[in-house]
Amino acid sequence: MTLARAKQWARHLKRDVVALWIAARDPRTPWHAKALAAAVAAYALSPIDLIPDFIPILGYLDDLLIVPAGIALAVRLIPSDLMAEFRREAEQHAARPRSVMAASIIVFVWLLALAAVAFWVLRQVR
Repeated sequence: MTLARAKQWARHLKRDVVALWIAARDPRTPWHAKALAAAVAAYALSPIDLIPDFIPILGYLDDLLIVPAGIALAVRLIPSDLMAEFRREAEQHAARPRSVMAASIIVFVWLLALAAVAFWVLRQVR
């Protein structure tokens, strides 16, 4: 894959994430596609990753595999004419939306994991 193709692919992924964000709010989107679209868009637009990027290899795994796979699946569940409309609308959006709710959930999961590790360490020390 050339650098130009990789950049184009990344632009299309970004556009599709915004299109999924729009699809999740549209009443014409089937409920199962709406649920997946909302989850994928919330995760992709969240400023916080489930696996932080500073963790070697695993940190970028979600960006390179999980997010594109979720986008592809959600796009397949949305009727093609609707998805084309959502993509056109997404291209018109200048600012990328952020999902504060998804960020909050991810922070909560990390705090819960941190608390579990701290609890385990305290039990081991005693």
